[in-house]
Parts: sequence; structure tokens; C-alpha cells
Amino acid sequence: MTIETAFLAVMGLAAAALCISLAAIWTSFAAMRNLPALRAGPPNRPLDEAPHQLLPEFEQNNRGADAPLVTWSPEMMRQVIDRELPGAEIILVSNREPYIHNLNDGKVELCIPASGLVSALEPVMRACSGTWIAHGGGSADHLVVDEHDRVQVPPGRPAYTLSRIWLSEEEQEGYYFGFANEGLWPLCHIAFTRPIFRESDWEAYKAVNQKFADRIVKEATSSAPVVLVQDYHFALLPRMIRNALPDATIITFWHIPWPNSEVFGICPWREQILDGLLGSSIVGFHIQFHCNNFTDSVDRFLESRIDREHSAICYGGQSTLVHPYPISIEWPPTTLEDLPSVEECREKLISRFGLSPETKLLVGVERMDYTKGIIDRFHALEQLFLRHPEWVGKVAFLQIAAPSRGVLTAYKHLHEECLAFVEAFNERFGNGTYRPILFLDEHNNQPDVYTAYRAADACVVSSLHDGMNLVAKEFVASRDDEQGVLILSTFAGASQELLDALIVNPFDPTAMGEAMLRAITMPQEEQRERMTRLRDVVRTNNVYRWAGTMLQDAARLRKRRAPEAENVAPELKSFAPPLLKRLLSGNRRPRGREAARRTGSNHRSWL
Repeated sequence: MTIETAFLAVMGLAAAALCISLAAIWTSFAAMRNLPALRAGPPNRPLDEAPHQLLPEFEQNNRGADAPLVTWSPEMMRQVIDRELPGAEIILVSNREPYIHNLNDGKVELCIPASGLVSALEPVMRACSGTWIAHGGGSADHLVVDEHDRVQVPPGRPAYTLSRIWLSEEEQEGYYFGFANEGLWPLCHIAFTRPIFRESDWEAYKAVNQKFADRIVKEATSSAPVVLVQDYHFALLPRMIRNALPDATIITFWHIPWPNSEVFGICPWREQILDGLLGSSIVGFHIQFHCNNFTDSVDRFLESRIDREHSAICYGGQSTLVHPYPISIEWPPTTLEDLPSVEECREKLISRFGLSPETKLLVGVERMDYTKGIIDRFHALEQLFLRHPEWVGKVAFLQIAAPSRGVLTAYKHLHEECLAFVEAFNERFGNGTYRPILFLDEHNNQPDVYTAYRAADACVVSSLHDGMNLVAKEFVASRDDEQGVLILSTFAGASQELLDALIVNPFDPTAMGEAMLRAITMPQEEQRERMTRLRDVVRTNNVYRWAGTMLQDAARLRKRRAPEAENVAPELKSFAPPLLKRLLSGNRRPRGREAARRTGSNHRSWL
């Protein structure tokens, strides 16, 4: 080959490579131009035409209000269930029941508990017509059930079945008050209350979890129900259900925070709890941070393979998704249907407590719990009065604090501390006709709570640590006048969504007192702008969306859970079943950091 020929050949190859590179660049550029449309789809896309990704990454916080593809409602929930889960049986499990029947002077009275969990889940069950299994704790609960311990609810408008389980006082003492609320509750909340773990409580916790598992199997009419397990009372339940109903789709939602792996390591039965939860198809938390803590705990204490790209954990031949699903409330709240106007609500409270019409009213609504920061908000009010004494006599704080877990020592001390503080505070800053803190340590029904929301100039949510906190969202939903200010702790999950609240650190009473001052002096136009955006977030990210996205994810798992073994040659199915199961599941049995320390090996990430 001559030099000229070689030169021409090289130039030809270079030109060809240049053309290929230009073509690739143009293709990439064209794809990038179309990327937003591919991600979001055309505006107002009908549900049936929505893109079906495997399990899309959850939206960034606060993006839902910008351009929602669909409006989530009870009807939309039914569409999702009918289309994505046709014929599926839906069973929900929680410790607390949505309706309680009590005896009062020989008559059966109905009570609806003031619970964030109940407020969130009850409208979902009305929409899906499933079965709700819960502990029957009312004094008349046993009088209204049929021979199978079931009752149709809601009364007068039956939409689903409530199946009640009976627990003895000993079971309640060990399972609920003991392990769940003296052990797991303080373990998961950074409120500086030491968790207490007893072997007897653990045994009771296991036994009650098994009792609920047995009832689920009894209630299930199919071999593959969709089971929604709620909260820290049932950490062992998913594995028990999986053992009894291998084809069930199990969604476990953990309603409280999950601590970092070092704190979680305090629990003597940490491996059993993680194993129990990993019986789930999906484990959900309110925010990504709690998902990360859970995944890190599994990575540290169990032999597993962590797929961080797809937020999945492979353990024991099964994959479990770990995703954030911020819980919310129904929109619009049905409680608002029968309430008077904001002006009438305010007049009602002004009259009830003998306040001046010009009084600036702050409101707090909580269970009596040490994680809610009730004393801390009173200290903030004290700082407001000390730094701005001109407001003494012009501000009142209405605190609704429903009694909770009063048999536990920590809760008794909190109640006594609140009563003593309020008495001293009112004596210090009040007079014969003026009480700066109005403390209602009693149960209130939802209409009364929403009346307080609508009457208030500001709502204070000062949680020291909280999974989500639905009081903040209820306050926003109640303000159809687009007035009022939300003061919200940065340690509540809701602060990740409700960005137009006044975000505070409850451990800083001076700064929180200044936030109270800003709230009661905020111009109406700024209140309207903030409340409009807050209401858009709660309207869009409502409880039907919370449940609907979980059910959609579960439906996709069910559709893609093709029996891999059916695709394997028959002669291979009988060959080394344990090995085959591992090969099919992709479980390579890596060791976590804790196991690595025990064996002296070097831990390396599997990704």
C-alpha cells in the first residue's frame, strides 16, 4: 500500500468516526429536548394513559402542587383498585380501631377516636370496601359484633367490615404499653426518654402479633390478599403473614420515625424486628431520611444485598421495596361539611372562654405525649411575653391535649408537669379574668377540633420528633378562608412538604417565641399567599394519593411477580432447590457490616 493510499484510508476512517459521533450527539440532544415530556407526560393525561414505569422515584417534596396529572379522590381510589387490583381482597391491620362502642349509663355510645392514623386510613377503607382488623377496646364493642366478631361500619352508611380482636389485660400490658410504647416508641423518637425492654413484654408482643396473623388468615378469602400493616405495633406481623400466605402482597407502613442504625442497635431483638418487617413486599415511611435509616439498619445487622438505586433490599430469597409515602388527610375533610363559617367558629370560642374579640388566639392540638413538645411551646409563649410585654393580655393559647397512655409513668409525669406549669404561668401572667393558657386535657371530637382550627390566628406544631404530624395538615385544610399561620417544627415530617409554614426549632424557645410574634402580626395578604400554597400542597398530596401510590406500587409488583420457576426446565426444578431459589432471587448472601465485624472480614458495598 502506498503512502497516499494509506493516508486516504486513515482520512476515510476519521471522517466516518466523525459522522458517527455527530449522529450520536444529535440523537442525545433530541432525546434531552423530549425528556421533560417523557418524564411528565402530556398535561391532564387520563389515568388509563399514564406511563407505567416499574416503580418510579417518588416526586420531590412540594412538586405535586405544580402540575398534578390526576386529582386523587375516593372515586380515583376505586378506579385504581378496580383497574390495578381487579378482584383483590384488601385487609388493613392496626392496633387502634376506627369506631369504638362504649357503655354509658347502660346505653351504647359511638366514639370516633382522635387519632392521626384513623383520620388517614378511615376514608381509604371507605373507598376500597375492605376489612379492617383491630383491637376491640371499647366497653360495648363485644355487644355490637356478630358471631364472627365483625361489625359493618360506618354506622348508618356501611362501607367496610371492622373485625375486632380481643386482648386480655396482660396482653395489653406487655404488647401495647410495654414493648410497643415503653420500648419501640422512645427508641424511634429523639425525645431523650430512655426505652425500656423486658423479656416478658417481648414475649407478649410476639404472641399478640401471632394472634393478629391468625385472624388475617381467617379473614382472607383468597391466597393472595393485599394486606396493609400499620405501625410499630406489628413489626413481626409481615413475616408471620408471609409464612402463612406466601402469595400475599404485604405493605407495611411505619408511621413514626426510624432511628439511625446505632440507636436502633439498642434494641435486644433488633434482628428479629428487621426480619419481621422484611417479610413485607413494601415497607413505607413518611420521608426518605427514615427510609435511609431503615436500610442502614438492615445493612448493619442482617446478611442482605442492598440495591440503593432501586430502593430495594434482597433478603432470604425475597426483595422488599423501601419507599417514602408522605401520609396526609382526606380532601376536602368531611368534618367541614357541617361546620359554621370561620367568623362563627371564632365567635363561639371567644364566647366560651370569655376572651376579647381582639385577642390573638394560638391553638395546639395533640395527644398528651412527650414527643409533641407541649411544654416547649409554653416556654416559647413565656419568651414572647418577656421580650414583648405589651402582648400580655392580648394573646391566648388554647391547648387541646387528649389524655394518652396514662398508665405509663412518663405520661403521668408529663400530665402533672403540664398542669403545674399552666397553673404557675396563668398566675404569673394572668389575672382574675384573663388566662393566657387555656388547657383542655380532655378528649374532643373532630367538629370541636376543627372549630378551634378555624377560630385561631395561628396553629403551633412544636413536635420534638414526629413521623409526619397530621395536625398541621388538618389546620391547613380547615382554613378555606385562606387566613391563619402555621408554625411548624423542623423535626416533623410535614416540614418537608409544608414549606410556607413558619419553620421553627422547638428546642429554641426564644426563636419560637419570635415566630409566634411574626404569626400574630403577619399581614392578611401574606397569610393568604402562604395559606393558598399550603392548601395546594395538602389538596394535591391528599390521603387518597398516599394510599393510591402504595396500592399502585403493590399492583405493579403483583403483575411483575411472574413465577420465575415456571420458566425453568422441569428437570432443573428438582435440582438443588435451595441453590435454584437463590439463583432465581439474585440473592448472593453478602454480609452486613455487623456480620463482617464478627468474622473479621472486610465489608464492601455490593453496589
